[in-house]
Amino acid sequence: MKAFSFMSFVAICTLLLAACMPAATTPAPVAQVPSDSLAQKGHLLICSDFPYPPQEFFDENGNPQGLDVDIGNEIGARLGLKVQWVNSVFDTIIAAVTSGKCDIIISAQNITADRKKQVSMIPYFQAGQSFVAVKGNPNKINGAMDLCGKPVAAESGTTEVDYLNGTGDYEGKGLTQQCEQAGQKAPQVVVTQKDSDALQQLQANKVVVYSTDSPVAAYYTVQHPDLFQIVGQVIEPIQEGISVPCGQADCTDAPLSPIGKAVETALKSMMADGTYLKILTKWNLANGAVTLP
Repeated sequence: MKAFSFMSFVAICTLLLAACMPAATTPAPVAQVPSDSLAQKGHLLICSDFPYPPQEFFDENGNPQGLDVDIGNEIGARLGLKVQWVNSVFDTIIAAVTSGKCDIIISAQNITADRKKQVSMIPYFQAGQSFVAVKGNPNKINGAMDLCGKPVAAESGTTEVDYLNGTGDYEGKGLTQQCEQAGQKAPQVVVTQKDSDALQQLQANKVVVYSTDSPVAAYYTVQHPDLFQIVGQVIEPIQEGISVPCGQADCTDAPLSPIGKAVETALKSMMADGTYLKILTKWNLANGAVTLP
């Protein structure tokens, strides 16, 4: 009887204590996103081109992982929205966001003049371009000029393709023009739909190198040191941006839309409290950190 009385006393005290404890609350959103700005109410649909590790890829269970995924999930949480990732083809990813298939893009997009005409871009990271060869570098590629006249693979719609062909922001000053000015043939650019397809071109010995962003090149060479190595020098770093629709024909000087302002506010709050740098450090990419004005 004493044991029963004691246990009952403990149970009553526990119930009373629980009743007096404040209920757990979800932090208030740092910014509000108008429902009519979203493709789905209460959700933040993020377009991204998977796989592109370590920025976006699927784990063995098919779950989205990576730097961009962590940043996008944190932005969604700070806006009080449920994040949904939309796997997209990089070459048409801007059309996907401007047509309403997703709300924003987080997909290692370098900020270029051409892209800034189509969408507003909020800087969140920076990376250079690198060349990956098979282990041992059998074709002796020690610099960009060693690629003149040789086959090189890169993903469609990327600044890697622009650099190799001398198009976009590299108009007239890309590797093609550099080779021709030196009296050599232009590189044979093999353009693939996915970045992973470009890597497969290298694995199949159809190209001498595969060109991709420096974090991706580093990821593959660290994961598979017996298969790949980085060759040559890193092409100068370029800022990457989170893309949002601007609602105008030319977004170059357009103010941020309501969803763009909300995303920027969430990103700034992440930078202010250290979460942003913590995410970059988790993926060994702290050297790509940027600051917002």
